[in-house]
Amino acid sequence: MRRLSLIVASLLLPLLAMAASRILNPQVKTLQAVVNGDWLSPTVMTLNSDDVLYIDFDELSHDYHRYAYTLERCEADWSTAEEVFESDWLEGFNGLIIDDYERSLNTTVPYTHYSLQIPNSQCRLKMSGNYRLHITDDDLREEIAVVEFMVAEQLMPLALEMTTNTDVDLNQSHQQLSMSLSYNHLSVTYPQEQIYTVVKQNDRDDNCRINVKPTFVNANGLDWTHCRQLIFDAGNEYRKFEILDPSHPTMGIDHISWDGDAYQAYPFIDEPRPNYLYDEDADGAFFIRNSDNREINTVCDYIWVNYRLKTPRLSEGHLSVSGHWTNESPETYRMTYDEASGLYTASILQKQGYYNYQYLWQTADGKTHNLPSEGNFYQTENRYQVYIYYKGTGERTWRLVGYRQLIFS
Repeated sequence: MRRLSLIVASLLLPLLAMAASRILNPQVKTLQAVVNGDWLSPTVMTLNSDDVLYIDFDELSHDYHRYAYTLERCEADWSTAEEVFESDWLEGFNGLIIDDYERSLNTTVPYTHYSLQIPNSQCRLKMSGNYRLHITDDDLREEIAVVEFMVAEQLMPLALEMTTNTDVDLNQSHQQLSMSLSYNHLSVTYPQEQIYTVVKQNDRDDNCRINVKPTFVNANGLDWTHCRQLIFDAGNEYRKFEILDPSHPTMGIDHISWDGDAYQAYPFIDEPRPNYLYDEDADGAFFIRNSDNREINTVCDYIWVNYRLKTPRLSEGHLSVSGHWTNESPETYRMTYDEASGLYTASILQKQGYYNYQYLWQTADGKTHNLPSEGNFYQTENRYQVYIYYKGTGERTWRLVGYRQLIFS
């Protein structure tokens, strides 16, 4: 019976592990969650440190909304932690009102900017692991956004390496990870039950690897070498553009126009990339800013960005614009094929700033793939993140005891 339960758990946990910050109300835009101002890295805080998680978003009006936030503890697979009490992991209060807000100034699209931070004077987290922050409209009793973040305690040392000499090719189109984990002073009797691993490329959920079976198991730790499941498509560098001022085009922008109601920005038409060409990028990240880099929360305007991609029409599935900032309904970023121009197009309302993006192809079976015309090159600079969760004998919840990010460049 015990063996059967482990098999069932191994099948179900990967399905539950897909979680990401998201916007649930179309009036809400530009949801950001950043630790210590590091906008290039995942939202991971260190337990009992001075780390601060900053959360910001806009609501597209100048009307005040009484927004509240509630913290929820989650397990390693992002299911709700039901075996621990709130007092076990939270010091202070839950269900607090967001009282920091500012209205936009002289923008064509009016909005109100809301912000909060964790920890603050009213609450602090006491335990490592996964957390979900729910933002609700207190008057309408409606959830408008969700933010997932992690708190780590580095108790299990983790060594991480990446090579382009993979088990399927040599310096062609893949990158392969190898890992070595030390239990350190933590007691691990049944690693298949007590250790839970998540490996990501550029913090993406669509191609992450859950609980990859280690190659070697010993009394002191685990090793993953020559694991086929830790081979990733290398992909290509993210595309990018920057809108610093709606009055004139900047990096990556062909032209900007005013249609009588809103600004329309047109990045240069994206062409197929048959060869690798190095281009410094931010692996899907974004950063809100303007030409003066001042009062960015309330002075930056909203602009319709018109994406255009030249690529053969897909026979199945659909094409989408993707980045860390694409956290609204999936339909918001879905592209349509224009027969007249032979282009895939999408028009997305975005706040001024610097954006990285890529095109992803979702086939009829629901799986996500890199677009073939974007190329797949071993030289591509990618960031890999590894999360190690641990549940000791008799413990009631998973803790995040190891985290590391490796930047291949």
